Amino acid sequence: MIKLEDICVDFGGLRAVNHASFEIDAGRITGLIGPNGAGKTTAFNVIAGVYQPSSGRVLLNGRDITRLKPHQRAEAGLARTFQIPHEFARLSVLENLMASASAPEGENVFNVVFRRGRYRAEEREIYDLARETIQLLELEHVIDEKAGNLSGGQKKLVELGRALMRDPKIILLDEIGAGINRTLLSKLADKILMLNRERGLTFCLIEHDLDYVSKLCDHVLVMAQGTLLTEGTVDEVRNDDRVIEAYFGGGKYEART
Repeated sequence: MIKLEDICVDFGGLRAVNHASFEIDAGRITGLIGPNGAGKTTAFNVIAGVYQPSSGRVLLNGRDITRLKPHQRAEAGLARTFQIPHEFARLSVLENLMASASAPEGENVFNVVFRRGRYRAEEREIYDLARETIQLLELEHVIDEKAGNLSGGQKKLVELGRALMRDPKIILLDEIGAGINRTLLSKLADKILMLNRERGLTFCLIEHDLDYVSKLCDHVLVMAQGTLLTEGTVDEVRNDDRVIEAYFGGGKYEART
């Protein structure tokens, strides 16, 4: 579904991503792991359109999206969450999800003024979808709570819910489990697995907890020093000497060619 071809990203004299190439297969939950500074989040930002690569291409279902803006990628079916949630703190949970939906009629002032019936029908559909998503994520008890008052784990669930409101084909999860308790972490994993198995949603997640990655991921990509080091199952990468060296050794290694 996603293919990175020979991506480089430079910030001044620093090369954060160095000729990285990898694929994220449709229908899978893929893990993107590596030591701090490996280039994982930068690669995510390239896929999402936050950063333009210095060279290389990004493909979504075979379509070159390298120069598309983030909102254009969202329209093409790409969604993402952030390590630090970006909720609308003063809006309720329900309002947060409704604000994240695609609304062609409501986005046009002419429709709001002169086609009120169509606008209201669309608003009702969005309202119903938001409530269904809140029920799916088991957030009914905080549906009217301001999002800024939620716990870290609840905010991560709201972030996932907001991503779901645009009916994406793939969701990028940036350290979805960071800073939340084990109970909510387990619930979050269950929801991701359910969405993958029952709806066929593709996920790619950055995560440092290999046990969590092992529970969720079919396939793992390992980055180090800005490039792809290796890939395989969790067990395969756990036992790869190059991965052990990259995480713990600080010595030199050779990236996969």
